[in-house]
Amino acid sequence: MPVTEITLTGGERLRVAGAPPAVEATILSAARGAIMELAWLTEADSGQRVAVNPDHVLMLRAFDPVPVDSEPSGDVATPGEQS
Repeated sequence: MPVTEITLTGGERLRVAGAPPAVEATILSAARGAIMELAWLTEADSGQRVAVNPDHVLMLRAFDPVPVDSEPSGDVATPGEQS
């Protein structure tokens, strides 16, 4: 299941179920709706429903649980080395 991380204005990060385009569509729909309409999403870890104020969303990104610092398999040439 795809997971999207939302960064809010206070710096809090929230991981919700769904691919970034689907999460974005939900947030935009709430922003275009009635005054103070919240975007209802499902928290990825707990499965609980959460409401997000669209005015407080700073950033969305796809959440990939693979560590960034994991090294690729195989030989990697360093700058200046020739193969």
